[in-house]
Amino acid sequence: MVRCSNNLVGILNIITFLLSIPIIGGGIWLSRQANTECERFLDTPVIILGVFILLVSLAGIIGSCCRVTWLLWVYLLVMFLLILLLFCFTIFAFVVTNRGAGHAVSQRGYKEYRLGDYSNWLQNRVNGHWTRIRSCLVDSNICQRLLVANTPVEEFYRGHLSALQSGCCKPPNDCNFQYVSPTNWTQTTTPTSANPDCRAWSNERNVLCYNCDSCKAGLLDNVKSDWKRVAVINIVFLVFLIIVYSVGCCAFRNNREDNAWKGRSYP
Repeated sequence: MVRCSNNLVGILNIITFLLSIPIIGGGIWLSRQANTECERFLDTPVIILGVFILLVSLAGIIGSCCRVTWLLWVYLLVMFLLILLLFCFTIFAFVVTNRGAGHAVSQRGYKEYRLGDYSNWLQNRVNGHWTRIRSCLVDSNICQRLLVANTPVEEFYRGHLSALQSGCCKPPNDCNFQYVSPTNWTQTTTPTSANPDCRAWSNERNVLCYNCDSCKAGLLDNVKSDWKRVAVINIVFLVFLIIVYSVGCCAFRNNREDNAWKGRSYP
């Protein structure tokens, strides 16, 4: 007798199988279109994720629809490990993004960012990979988007800057440099701040404040926001996985009962 749980597991895994195809295709497309280090960094994880989802979905489809008990057992084991891993990652994401935020500056439309405000784990990660990350930021031309002809200093100060633009494209506010253009500032002869970012600043297009701690902090503020969004999505996905896992357990029990019944019918 065909069981509802087996059919439901099969349908759910057919859906995930179909979803894995555009994920793999997107990873292949990224690898072919990659022009920067950032893009090349993204394609491999996307392809691996797509292939993983495809294989797990196949195991679920064959195990439930073709009544292959051992394959369904493997499928449930992988699902359990995935749920456990996703749960741990979600908790970890909330913990490491609990610290850090931009600081409002008087009479400025943007915020300032400090590396020490963020978790030590995130700081160590960004410091350990900064050469590669810096290359990505330079290639992205985020600072060139600020270059509007003859932007008055008052308009620039009132304008909104993203965390990366505030941290990487201008010197920190406490350096008290004189404004020339959004990416061109005149340094004072005598330093007015002990902030090491003031010495790291350069008007060179590929230097600017890309070597500053404020740039790293701006990146971490973006990472913090992105991880929190991912953590919320993970919670929804976890609920879905738990439902699928529960239905899969019912299908596994059905397969064992059917195999036991067949064994008694055909001695």
